[in-house]
Amino acid sequence: MKTILERLSERPLIFDGAMGTMIYSKGVFINTCYEHLCITNPKLIAGIHREYVEAGADVIETNSFGANRIKLQGYGLADQLAAINRTAVKLARDAAGDDALVAGSVGPVLKSGQVFLESQAGELAETFREQMAVLADEGVDFFLLETFAHIQEAQLAAKVAKSFGLPVFVSMTVGVSGETEKGRKVEQIVGILENDANVDGLGLNCGVGPAAAYGNAERALPLTSKPFIVMANAGLPQEVEGRMIYLASPEYFTEYAKRMIELGVRGVGGCCGTTPADIATMAKSIKSMTGVKQHVKIVSHTEREAPKVDVVPMADKCAFGAKLARGEKVTSVEITPPRSIDLHPMLAQCRLCKEAGIDAINIPDGPRASARISPMVAALFVEREVGIETVLHYCCRDRNLIGMQSDLLGGYAGGLRNYLIITGDPPKLGDYPDSTPVFDVDAVGLAQVVNNLNHGIDVGGNPINPPTGILIGVGANPCAVEPERELRHYLNKINAGAEYAITQPIFDPDALLRFMDAAAKRGGHIPVVAGVWPLVSYRNAEFLAKEVPGVEVPDAILERMSKAKTKEDGRKVGIEIAREICDAIVDRVAGYQVSAPFGLVELSLQVLA
Repeated sequence: MKTILERLSERPLIFDGAMGTMIYSKGVFINTCYEHLCITNPKLIAGIHREYVEAGADVIETNSFGANRIKLQGYGLADQLAAINRTAVKLARDAAGDDALVAGSVGPVLKSGQVFLESQAGELAETFREQMAVLADEGVDFFLLETFAHIQEAQLAAKVAKSFGLPVFVSMTVGVSGETEKGRKVEQIVGILENDANVDGLGLNCGVGPAAAYGNAERALPLTSKPFIVMANAGLPQEVEGRMIYLASPEYFTEYAKRMIELGVRGVGGCCGTTPADIATMAKSIKSMTGVKQHVKIVSHTEREAPKVDVVPMADKCAFGAKLARGEKVTSVEITPPRSIDLHPMLAQCRLCKEAGIDAINIPDGPRASARISPMVAALFVEREVGIETVLHYCCRDRNLIGMQSDLLGGYAGGLRNYLIITGDPPKLGDYPDSTPVFDVDAVGLAQVVNNLNHGIDVGGNPINPPTGILIGVGANPCAVEPERELRHYLNKINAGAEYAITQPIFDPDALLRFMDAAAKRGGHIPVVAGVWPLVSYRNAEFLAKEVPGVEVPDAILERMSKAKTKEDGRKVGIEIAREICDAIVDRVAGYQVSAPFGLVELSLQVLA
């Protein structure tokens, strides 16, 4: 089995969630020694471990957090130290099976509020050594020293742990302000642990919920080259009928876990208040992310013995492609397919766009993982009934490679020529969170598949003649949390065959221009169509700013929208802002893709008027 460091170098890992929360939920009183349950109620502990493994955890922690001599003495159980730690490893190992790793969980000896004294160092070191010796002898894969508040104690524990020849991770606890109880900042902590040879990886756990944990990780990551893990609480607890309850939903927890992975965190899990439900939702979402999931490798047509075919040039593929090839501005409006079988309202909206001289209708493919009428069927109806070109979004979530190729060939035969290739939102975001995502490939892989079809080769390497002539569009996110990662992904799409890009909604023109300049310096020269979203209210602007990853709404725009007191004023200001954004980037972009918020197509048309 690969080590924790080898695995983390390959992809981010999912750690398990809270043990104490789960034990308490099973009816065990809080004054019980939870570590002793490894012996007195092993079925309970084993069952919790299995729930986390079944939820998708790659790492299972032993139920040994406080199983050191000093803490066990408080329960009169010091003589059972070896038995408790030995059984803790066995229960975790049995549940982990052959795939998951087992972390030897070791907590601090000092209590909250205690001061670390150098005179205590010898006793503390011996206390750690006694517990760690049992965990190491029983075969844990690495040590996870977690919830430490004193950096000196954490370093002392790391030195002892390293003597057993296993990887050592140190996870500290800081508050919302990014400081320990004693006022040491997260930047100082990371600087110390980064230079500690006994520490192989570091992280943060407990103390704060997902949003604050993300903020602290954002401060810490630029300062370390070591793998970084975060295990946040499930928000902040609130008192409900005398009990402290964590009210954050698995979806909320997962959204921040995804953002942390995009930031560069290599391992995410849960601390107080989290359950297998949180880990299951998080694991399903994160394991389908680009850079985490192992996608099918698509070989370029240039690496095969390609058949001799007449490749369709961009200008001949469709009217939209022809305008892009000529350097003329293109316009499109995004209209979402209905949730019912009645296409008439959508077709009526498309007719308004055609009458206004719009070039194309953008048709999303299950946005936010929602179930709607087939976007391909909707696109075929729009082109045949209305006579306006469509830009069909096609995502990798719902179909395997065989099904996707069949759709692409069938759509092309039906007259669809313009596709926007996207990876797609994980199912957990939508109406069917228990659905299984496919993601055989991401947007890079699917762009290569389409490019191959355009050169007469299918996914199996078989010749296709005549080839398809699909215009390949891809998404771009100029305001991504991790700009360098997004830029590399964007350039990979271009190398795979992308011919133009449509961005996420732009509210900061300078961010778009910086992204385009950075791409151009590295050879990323394709037409860019700017995404534009006419805001309708302050609430709408605030939601986009706080809840939609990749969308950055400047404070100045939020302030302008906050001054709109009526619905009409909100829409008027939103249109003004959208027009100003278009004017600011007009010389750099190939056109505009304007969304129709809440189906209000007339707002989109006013922006483009």
